[in-house]
Amino acid sequence: MTDSTDELDPETLKLAAKVFDLARHGDTDTLAAYVDAGVPVNLTNDRGDSLVMLAAYHGHLDAVTSLLARGADPNRPNDRGQTPLSGAVFKGEDEVVRVLLAHGADPSAGSPSAIEAAGVFGRQDLVQLFQGQ
Repeated sequence: MTDSTDELDPETLKLAAKVFDLARHGDTDTLAAYVDAGVPVNLTNDRGDSLVMLAAYHGHLDAVTSLLARGADPNRPNDRGQTPLSGAVFKGEDEVVRVLLAHGADPSAGSPSAIEAAGVFGRQDLVQLFQGQ
């Protein structure tokens, strides 16, 4: 399995789809088991969404924490330039925001950046948090 789903056989694509669903639904233990068994922690789907992006966007704190502990890149943008941190800001997932920051997420990365997203949504508390980074 590669870090991308380009040019993979149907069985591998089926497995990848299952792993993306695990991240999206926050099935932390099963997701961690797949990563521990060799699924790339920074695997991306056809839109460039990584496992940590999907878990962060859907507010699954434990899955995000587990993926980050296994080396997931907290700054990896998807094909639209969005980072897991900006996704968590967009969805109002404050605990996920804090965990991503603790694992090195850059609030100025991506487009829109987490700083810009926080400003758009009137989240001065997050803007101040990011400025303290």
